[in-house]
Amino acid sequence: MNSDKEYIIKFAHDNKIKFIRLWFTDILGFLKSFAITIDELEDAINEGVRVDGSTLQGFIRSDEEEMIALPDIHTFQVLPWRPKEDAVARMFCDIYTQNMTPFEGDCRYILKKNLQKASAKGLTYYTGAEIEFFFFRNFNKPEVLDHGGYFDLTPLDTASDYRRQIVLTLEKMGIDVISSHHEGAPSQHEIDLRHEDALTTADNIMTFKLITKEIGQLNNIYASFMPKPLTGQNGSGMHIHQSLFRDETNIFYDKSKEFSLSDEGRYFIAGLLCHCHEFSIITNQWINSYKRLISGFESPTHATWSTKSQAALVRIPQSRFNKPESMRIELRSPDPACNPYLSFSVMLAAGLKGIEEKYELSEELKSSYNDSKEISKFRPLPMQLNEALSYFEKSHFMKETLGEFIHSKIIENKLYEQELFNKVVTDYEINTYLPKL
Repeated sequence: MNSDKEYIIKFAHDNKIKFIRLWFTDILGFLKSFAITIDELEDAINEGVRVDGSTLQGFIRSDEEEMIALPDIHTFQVLPWRPKEDAVARMFCDIYTQNMTPFEGDCRYILKKNLQKASAKGLTYYTGAEIEFFFFRNFNKPEVLDHGGYFDLTPLDTASDYRRQIVLTLEKMGIDVISSHHEGAPSQHEIDLRHEDALTTADNIMTFKLITKEIGQLNNIYASFMPKPLTGQNGSGMHIHQSLFRDETNIFYDKSKEFSLSDEGRYFIAGLLCHCHEFSIITNQWINSYKRLISGFESPTHATWSTKSQAALVRIPQSRFNKPESMRIELRSPDPACNPYLSFSVMLAAGLKGIEEKYELSEELKSSYNDSKEISKFRPLPMQLNEALSYFEKSHFMKETLGEFIHSKIIENKLYEQELFNKVVTDYEINTYLPKL
């Protein structure tokens, strides 16, 4: 570790790094940052930097409480969009109390705790993200740049160069990209990140979102991860591919089983389906999130699984018979406005509980889209934020997974969001009711 520290300090000096941005994420998934100069780097790495811990609590901030932000030196990366002269780097931080114990309100720490539970069973949790987003002309009105659809190119896709800039910037920061393309809605795009261990993927998602925003600003446009910005169009999801490995073996793979899905894989899926109502407020945390999860827009509406259906909550992508490590499970409900650290925590916990207690997997959803007769046999997902919040609030399992501090702060934040929303008279109400009432 000391040699790693010495390498980072030497690298920063040799490459004329002037500023280092220290990043951490609040419980709502917003990236926070402050900068130090190169002269403070060694002390920051060794002792951490004092920070106001209440900034991690989202909209509901209690009294200011001083914490220590300790940089994770393994996340040191130069920011390629900043000038080479007086260059800027970044490191993610873990948050500690004054006596250097991990802070229970640090969502990165919560993910580490849940990963350690898997590690104690000899398991490593890998995740990969398909991230959808929109480009708009500005931030206060969803004015699209194009009217393209799936995989369209010029002239229908006017933002291919912007995606290219994002991908090249990600690669300069050591983040591997599988593919990028225009998505189904006008001005909507998708970039797929290669799978990594879950902590690295969560860090990569936070980096991805910032890079996408930065590239948008550099091109005088606005990148949005809002789940449903356009009425009558598909919303943006963030499908999460998941696998569990024991050493070099993918435990979800069993060539002797149907779909090559092992018993452990079936139990894991059953865990996701059983607890999805309880963790919905984490994977879909905004009022707007539930306007995406409706029938007819390629989003899940019920607790279902399938090998093919785009309406399923969990999909089993077909793996190559000669590549068992590619066996994975795809959860399709999360949206890109979630907190990835907390989302991975609840997904992993639900799946492991399914394995531990050998949950029985329900029957497969066969129809490709939401066939009302077939899908009515399954349990519907929460339709609104307050419904999801009710499940979460009553869940001892979620309190155990996330800790009492974050569990209570999520509830406070979501009640506050709902209160603010209820005070606003929307355009829909004016257009619908004013002429009639």
